[in-house]
Amino acid sequence: MKAKPAPKAGFTPATLTFLRDLVLNNNREWFHANRPRYDAAKTELCNVVEQVLTGLGPYEPLANTSVKDCVFRINRDIRFSKDKKPYKSNLAFAIGPGGRHSGRIDYYVHIQPDNQSFIGAGMWQPTPANLAKFRQEVDYNVDELKAIIEDDTFRNYFPEAHGEQLKSMPKGYPVDHPEIELLRRKELFFMHRFTDKEVLGANFADEIIRGCRIIKPYCDWLNYLFFEEKEEPVTLV
Repeated sequence: MKAKPAPKAGFTPATLTFLRDLVLNNNREWFHANRPRYDAAKTELCNVVEQVLTGLGPYEPLANTSVKDCVFRINRDIRFSKDKKPYKSNLAFAIGPGGRHSGRIDYYVHIQPDNQSFIGAGMWQPTPANLAKFRQEVDYNVDELKAIIEDDTFRNYFPEAHGEQLKSMPKGYPVDHPEIELLRRKELFFMHRFTDKEVLGANFADEIIRGCRIIKPYCDWLNYLFFEEKEEPVTLV
């Protein structure tokens, strides 16, 4: 007799309720009194991360990446912040080789109630050197990037680009450059938002995997551009 597949684990309403309550009671005394609720929420998060790692395994080099490598701590770093609230109001994880500290462009998943959850990826707070590489590639060979981010499937799932941009053109580029909008970008990050209903759905991990696969070509393009040495820039013939 063929064994039934294990049921898919996901988030329950209790996790979103805990996060809402945490916003109203963001102090150590309340958190420690409600530690079992946080532990239950973190267990659900880890179960979802495990499913995502398994689902992305055939497409990403994640063999040595564990769940704990991917999950962000809920504690905030308040050393240099005026906001002294000790805890984040969300749960989050990042999927990349080795987890959240891969150092490469990875997939970020943010869980926050009231329809504020999302999956995102892309160029965010790049180093000056990487930003210069991005602009040079846009100037020399923009077709590959535009084929990715203007694809219908991509645009339907990630309809809007986020991030900081210059008000004028960066130095060294003419103001009438045909790719002025991309060249002005200091960040080019795409997000897909999830409703609370979607987060609580039985197939939420599958939806995260779907989102990762849709934005993967853009992440691969950035990772190659930023971290793989090229002998010379690619130019159009």
